[in-house]
Amino acid sequence: MKRKRTIYFNDARHYYLFVHEPPMRLEDAWGPVDEVAGTGIDTFVYGVSRDDGLFYPSRIGKRFGDGEPLTMSAYWRVWHNMQSLIDRGLDPLTVLIERAHEQGMEFIASQRMGAFPGAGQNVAQRDGGQGMADDAVRDHQFGVLRELALDYPTDGIELDFAAAPMGTDWWVPTADLQRHAPMMTDFMRRVRSMAHEKTGTPALIGARVYPTRELNAASGLEVEIWIEEGLVDYVVPLVYGYMTLDPNMPIQWLVDAAADTETSVYAMLQPYYSEENRPLTQRIYASAAMYRAAASNAWKVGVDGLYAWFMHWPLGSGERSILTELAHPEQLARKDRHYVLRREVEATGDHDYPAQLPLAFDPASDLGKPRQIHFTIAESVADEPNATKVNLRLAFTDLVAADRLALSLNGQSLADVPLRRWPMREIDPYSGQWVELDLRSIPPTCGQNVLEVTLLERPSDLPGTLILEDVELLIGYDTYADTPLG
Repeated sequence: MKRKRTIYFNDARHYYLFVHEPPMRLEDAWGPVDEVAGTGIDTFVYGVSRDDGLFYPSRIGKRFGDGEPLTMSAYWRVWHNMQSLIDRGLDPLTVLIERAHEQGMEFIASQRMGAFPGAGQNVAQRDGGQGMADDAVRDHQFGVLRELALDYPTDGIELDFAAAPMGTDWWVPTADLQRHAPMMTDFMRRVRSMAHEKTGTPALIGARVYPTRELNAASGLEVEIWIEEGLVDYVVPLVYGYMTLDPNMPIQWLVDAAADTETSVYAMLQPYYSEENRPLTQRIYASAAMYRAAASNAWKVGVDGLYAWFMHWPLGSGERSILTELAHPEQLARKDRHYVLRREVEATGDHDYPAQLPLAFDPASDLGKPRQIHFTIAESVADEPNATKVNLRLAFTDLVAADRLALSLNGQSLADVPLRRWPMREIDPYSGQWVELDLRSIPPTCGQNVLEVTLLERPSDLPGTLILEDVELLIGYDTYADTPLG
């Protein structure tokens, strides 16, 4: 049955077992749940695995650190934090599950499908193995999922396929992904059948998949068949490894596929505005206005809920306020929004969906050639007098005042709108410029918009490429409209 959910994910490591000094107090053990309790979060998802171990005392798989040297302080803390609870007769996973239920949340355990700790030596592709193409490894993975779904008092399990290839290995050798698609669908049928063995309500089955039909097909994931056959209760589309918030993730196909089914689609809200993958750029967390923009677009696409994680830690009043807003679409209305367009990065390689930026203009070949940028927004600012700020921001590398560009939005020229400029970065202010245009007289439309950029002229003795690095739209609301007094 479809259900609206607001989900928060904790990976067990970075802001939990890696951090606290053992022995672990119950207050710290409850931390991942308690830090989101009392917000809009109704479902807590806990990542129980990495390639080298499970973050609970499994009877099927290998516990993280078991029999391995604890080579860094974080790994030492993981082992001793879990062990300190076990020594007191407490199962670290059960402690979290029970706390989530006490706080009125569902608890779902998330297992990386390319991780097989305890399945044997050299079973993963990177070690020369066949992964889940091997019957024994497939049975091992099923056993871990069964343990999480039936032996622990969880509400369900999440099969994380999208952690590959940046966060974990593939579940079968890369060359065989598509060939083994039917095998993986049969595995999903087996998992669904097992979920019905749970006493009372069947265990929920969720899956992290990729944002586009093409990426899933290339990975051997027959997601539309899973949805059609009711093998999953929900899907979450994402690309792991590049964690910038994308309000234009292309997931409409997935929402459409699930439209007349019992499968829910939850939009992933990544935590960052920028990362270190750009020169002289630091990691910056997404603002509340950015979350609102992405959430508003997701609701407009037709998702059934939202899925967040990895926010600035420890979570403070700002983060908790965001998590409360996310659960209530009506609270997003007439509040500031900041739309940011996603960029391509090398880290994700060819396993990513297309991005429109950066966009290069070579004066030797691109003069006079219009280039288009497409983006979507979820509000009609033309009909909202209290939208007192509608600013389009463009960041250009190597822009000079002598450059001449033509800009238009949905076919309307922006030549006469007010604009201002400032350095793109403080550390090297000569490298580029932000150009901000006031669009209140020519506002974007609700839904799809087309920004057209044409390089008309560049100094003849400046042959270097002009690069459009960023496109952002900031919409601000105020109590009173900017109406004339006279």
